[in-house]
Amino acid sequence: MIMRQVTVKDIANKLNLHYTTVSKALSDHPDISADTKQRILTVAKELDYHPNSIAKSLKKQETSTIGLIVPSIKNDFFSAVISGIEEVAYGRGFNTVVCQSNENSEREAIHVGTMISNRVAGVLVSVAQTTKSGAHFKALGKQGIPLVFFDRVCDDIEADKVVVDDYDGAVQAVRHLIRSGYKRIAHLAGPKNTSIGRDRCRGYMDELQRNGIPIDHEMITYGGLEEDNGVAALRELLSRGRKPEAVFAVNDPVALGAYKEIKRNGLRIPQDVALIGFGNITLSYYLDPPLTTVSQFPYELGRAAAGMLLRRIENPGREMTPAIEVIKTELILRKSA
Repeated sequence: MIMRQVTVKDIANKLNLHYTTVSKALSDHPDISADTKQRILTVAKELDYHPNSIAKSLKKQETSTIGLIVPSIKNDFFSAVISGIEEVAYGRGFNTVVCQSNENSEREAIHVGTMISNRVAGVLVSVAQTTKSGAHFKALGKQGIPLVFFDRVCDDIEADKVVVDDYDGAVQAVRHLIRSGYKRIAHLAGPKNTSIGRDRCRGYMDELQRNGIPIDHEMITYGGLEEDNGVAALRELLSRGRKPEAVFAVNDPVALGAYKEIKRNGLRIPQDVALIGFGNITLSYYLDPPLTTVSQFPYELGRAAAGMLLRRIENPGREMTPAIEVIKTELILRKSA
């Protein structure tokens, strides 16, 4: 048998009271006597009553829910970011609702509409890799809902942003490879329309040039951000007939795909091909050899993004210029490079 949710009217009927009396008591209204309040609270507990937060938000025109849109929660990075966000939000009396775009811009736009319909207090977003325009995010501004981008951002939308120093992280990785004696360094780049793809590729190219190594576009492949993209990218590089001495991947999932393809071809890491990722996901430590990578401190990034959004929510009438906070990266040296 399907049970329906207990309402204020159920409590009122049990006590033979008007539902407005029960509603006031549950809101601790001074018009209701202490004795009546206690009777109502006792019955509410007996019936396992839970207040309807959506109805309350409609009445008050405010809510204590933050919307969060991420590309995927199966990625270690976003799981850690969510943990940081929820820690800060919970401490300030806010709940979080998480939606996955699954790297699909159309699905992302649908989630934005859902956030507006549910009158969330604010929205945090890391954009899908297929998102080429931030047009669908403009609806949030029209509804007065604060927006903060984190990690992957939209350059065409004026909003607060918390980002990783993707450029410097790439520079650190490539600099380490060059100092280790590698010159033919390939890059498995991300989508050109993503901020992380562009900035990490730019860091790779600039560091090569700073060290007098000409950019060889045959050593660069552009693709997605998943493991299978790494497999395909490494396969494409090897098919060009010039094996790279080292590979810098746009992120750890892509590096993991490259790792598998390198091994499948009977090559050794790092003796035949050195490899560096970006992200420091948990699995990177357990590979054999362990993956050298760039840590981007996702938990701290999440905390910073939540703090930035809550400042907007808690100061609704205050004019504030869109801010950008940059989280520094750290090169984690292991055995793959």
